[in-house]
Amino acid sequence: MSPALKPQLWFLTGSQHLYGPETLDQVAGQSRQIQRMLSDSGEIGAEIAWKPVLTDAPAIRQVMLAANTDPACVGVIAWMHTFSPAKMWISGLDALRKPLLHLHTQVNMSLPWGSIDMDFMNLNQAAHGDREFGFIQTRLGVARKTVAGHASDPALVARIAGWARAAAGYDHLRALRLARFGDNMRDVAVTEGDKVEAELRFGVSVNTYGVNDLVDVVDAVCDDAVDALVVEYADAYRLAPELARGGDRHDSLRYAARIEVGLRRFLTDGGFGAFTTNFEDLGGLRQLPGLAVQRLMADGYGFGGEGDWKTSALLAAVKAMGAGTGRGASFMEDYTYHFGPGEPKILGAHMLEVCPSIAAAQPSCEIHPLGIGGREDPVRLVFDATPGAGVVIGLVDLGDRFRFVANEIEVVAPDQPLPNLPVARAVWKPAPSLATSTESWLIAGGPHHTVLTQAVDAETLQDFAHMLRTELVLIDSNTTTSTFNDRLRWNQAYYRLAQGLPGMG
Repeated sequence: MSPALKPQLWFLTGSQHLYGPETLDQVAGQSRQIQRMLSDSGEIGAEIAWKPVLTDAPAIRQVMLAANTDPACVGVIAWMHTFSPAKMWISGLDALRKPLLHLHTQVNMSLPWGSIDMDFMNLNQAAHGDREFGFIQTRLGVARKTVAGHASDPALVARIAGWARAAAGYDHLRALRLARFGDNMRDVAVTEGDKVEAELRFGVSVNTYGVNDLVDVVDAVCDDAVDALVVEYADAYRLAPELARGGDRHDSLRYAARIEVGLRRFLTDGGFGAFTTNFEDLGGLRQLPGLAVQRLMADGYGFGGEGDWKTSALLAAVKAMGAGTGRGASFMEDYTYHFGPGEPKILGAHMLEVCPSIAAAQPSCEIHPLGIGGREDPVRLVFDATPGAGVVIGLVDLGDRFRFVANEIEVVAPDQPLPNLPVARAVWKPAPSLATSTESWLIAGGPHHTVLTQAVDAETLQDFAHMLRTELVLIDSNTTTSTFNDRLRWNQAYYRLAQGLPGMG
């Protein structure tokens, strides 16, 4: 979806002509009341666009086809206010290609015990109509989210808001173009994958460009653009003295700025929303891009190191999901463990490329040697991640299908300062424990590159995976290695069977 378009969720209401025009007018009025209730909550990051009440199959099919082709529409919310015979929904549901949420609600919160009569019953029968609608969705194998409760309930609104974020991520991924500069790291297995199947399943188009195609653009950047960006760096970060104007490494900062201007121009001109780099394939670049990558991620771009296009695409989608929350997401890698004393923890980082959207304080802009890559010392931002709840999620290609592996975590401050680790980093406690988390992750074949997000929760990521008809296994506070092993076995059987069933996956 174009950034200029505000995302919309189309609000559809089902009924039928049996009730007559007066009742249908009441249905329309109460439908608008529910739509306003959701909109006025201020919690849902999309416009709830009301559509006229649907009472016959041609109108239902028409609105579903219109939703498919409207670039502003990222999903559809359906509510059966009264009884809407389900056969009229078959063609429309079969045609729908946007995410669907089935809202099971009603206008009145309480029953009017003393005055309730058959007129009230005929008008307020979502308990009747939504069961008919639920059946036909199940009969057709329609992937959807089902949420039940009163529309004024903050918990219900929060679940719809999370689903809306998942729909935004899905929409972003469906149109994503990703540029790989070079190939993936040599002899590494988990960063490989089927790019044709990824485009079919997820929509992302992944293509490779020679690194020197980028170098040509970087070398052509004018000095004025570099000057302006260097001033921006000095205003935004705590600049190491040697990088400041007049410092003996200032030229390195200028070259980092040149990389950023050139890389941003290459991505903008090509319509790319995500990219990868590889320290083993730098062509004519004098530095491994560090600062540029970090700042582009902060602006919403997906990124994966060592040619990891799957993590790059996933980060781009998660960034879209978290837009407007004020919380961040980053490319991440589990590096090493703290088994004790105290509570066990994971230290995550990367060579350079961790997004400052997760920084706890103003980052420091520094330059340090890098023992791999064979280039000049790269410039990077150094910081600790913001404490708080989060999720790490990775994407792997298992050969017969893709799998998301996710773990609920709590980001914490390091036990002690890290004066000799000049990279951006995050320390976290994985649920339910370090041992169970890592055993489960390894059994699931989870990757070492992940996305760490503090902007969206596990339920939103599950909604996202469901929209993509892709397996997600979650490691949380209730996980045990035995039950997790059983889940993987059941999933294996399910997905093998589902490949041959229409509407499943």
